[in-house]
Amino acid sequence: MFGTSLNYVALRLLGVSKDDPAAKKGREFLHSNGGVLYTASWAKFYLCLLGVMHWDGHNSIPAEFWMLPDWFPFHPGRLWCHCRMVYLPMSYLYGLRFVYPNTDTDPVTVSLRKELYCEDYENIDWDKTRHWVAPMDNYSPKPFTMVVAQDLLSYWERYGGLLREIPRRWGLKYAAEYMAAEDLQTNFVDIGPVNKVLNMLSTWVYNGMNSDCETFQRHILRVPDYLWVAEDGMKMQGYNGSQCWDTSFAIQATAEAGLADEFPDLTRRAFKYFERTQILSTEVSKNSPAYAYEDEENRKKFYRHVSEGGWPFSTSAHGWPISDCTSEGLKGLLVLKRKKCISEWKDAPKMTDQRFFNACNVLLTLQNFDGGFATYENNRGYGWYESLNPSETFGDIMIDYSYVECTTASLQGLIAFQKYYPTHRATEVADAIRRAKAFLKAIQRDDGSWYGSWACCFTYAAWFGVEGLLICGEDLNSPNIRKAVEFLKRHQNANGGWGEDFRSCFDKKYTEDGMKAYGDHGSGVVPTSWALMAITKAKNPLDKEAVERGVKYLMTRQLPNGDWPQEGISGVFNRSCGITYTAYRNAFPIWALGRYAKVYKPAVDG
Repeated sequence: MFGTSLNYVALRLLGVSKDDPAAKKGREFLHSNGGVLYTASWAKFYLCLLGVMHWDGHNSIPAEFWMLPDWFPFHPGRLWCHCRMVYLPMSYLYGLRFVYPNTDTDPVTVSLRKELYCEDYENIDWDKTRHWVAPMDNYSPKPFTMVVAQDLLSYWERYGGLLREIPRRWGLKYAAEYMAAEDLQTNFVDIGPVNKVLNMLSTWVYNGMNSDCETFQRHILRVPDYLWVAEDGMKMQGYNGSQCWDTSFAIQATAEAGLADEFPDLTRRAFKYFERTQILSTEVSKNSPAYAYEDEENRKKFYRHVSEGGWPFSTSAHGWPISDCTSEGLKGLLVLKRKKCISEWKDAPKMTDQRFFNACNVLLTLQNFDGGFATYENNRGYGWYESLNPSETFGDIMIDYSYVECTTASLQGLIAFQKYYPTHRATEVADAIRRAKAFLKAIQRDDGSWYGSWACCFTYAAWFGVEGLLICGEDLNSPNIRKAVEFLKRHQNANGGWGEDFRSCFDKKYTEDGMKAYGDHGSGVVPTSWALMAITKAKNPLDKEAVERGVKYLMTRQLPNGDWPQEGISGVFNRSCGITYTAYRNAFPIWALGRYAKVYKPAVDG
């Protein structure tokens, strides 16, 4: 319902007739499920903005919550940044009860009020529908605590009067200031496409719906950052790309396969890319408006974690560092520094020691109290925040948790750093490594697996879990390592490959028939590569047959032009959202085959 509601409205706004076959089919689906009164809350929010749903049908998003003191147990500044940065502009637009000004006269919106519902628009009891959501959209049902809280807030909206209006006015003012800071810190890219669009709309509203105002125009210039032309048409990406992330994996695969010096131009261009992508670290970025927000006062005011020295998922302009991306960027540079084509390169970009120290600092600050590493910020809230998750469609979005992927990546970055700078914050680095190793052991399941939160799913997590323990000095034959390897071997398919799909993430258990629809007889090149990288890292002769079957599978799947086939979606976030990583199909098979040839085979064959 979520996707159909928004896609249907988008088609109509783009000029598609309501009598178009696609529109008719979409409308039939909506009506067969009760109409858009049963779509998810985020979709309802956009319908309210457009004026084809009344704001009384949406639960309160009070901007005045931003005015709570920072010590208050539940404060929006403590939320996970993606959650926080979406509900920030939502609170602003909800507080204004903004509606498209021409909604009552625009023929499209007038018609949509009839098309989207199974009943007359004028006769809907909107308040009664606030909690309605179709079962298919209700992946993360609102807990009873949130339902009660939203019901109480509905009374606040109706009867709060001046008692509500005064703090709301303050909250709206702060929200506008906070969005302006986010826009400048990210060069108007913003953390993701959802808050990008809402921030853009908010600045347009804030400036009197003036499309010529500077901030709105700067937003417009960044819209193409999110557009992606795929084989089947243009789409909006879930991020402004995965450039740094993909580059780091590709270059590490190239290096471990022994190919970095064979392709010096590729290696040097990647090195230059990592150098200029480090956040707020180049001369250009230090002269940008974003750098002014890095001081302690502004970071505290806008709940922003330290950024200088980190690496992003996408581009330096995006401006949000992430633990695993910082580590992958750091590892990429340190791996390449040792290569002949870099060490003998006279025109290599200069990386001062301080820039590496700053990267180490970012990583150390992202370790949570449980020893694991979070994503963008260390956890500021509490587990009970999930009892106030209002989203319905996304799981575990309220705080920044610790993850096996982020923990292992951060460990690898810190240990690689430690080899170059053994005396820099040595005690802190050693303590972080010890605590992270304990965390990895603590979250390993009894069957030997780890749950992956950022890709599909158990094969991906096993790669990180095994590498994380081994890089900390875990014995190759320890129970934790052997359990993980045996888990993978139990799930190897008859054709030698491994296969998982999105359902593993959604259901939190290994999908036995994964890749059946979008792979090769239940297997896929990406999950096979991840499984092989975990098993070969353990370097045990007992696994030779499984490894060689997996290697043979990858080799037979390679296309005549050297490419590997694009298969099913391999990435995920928030349990229920898939991410397409088209570069994975090449980077990880190269890496897995390279590791087999350079690490596993010499170790077991002598």
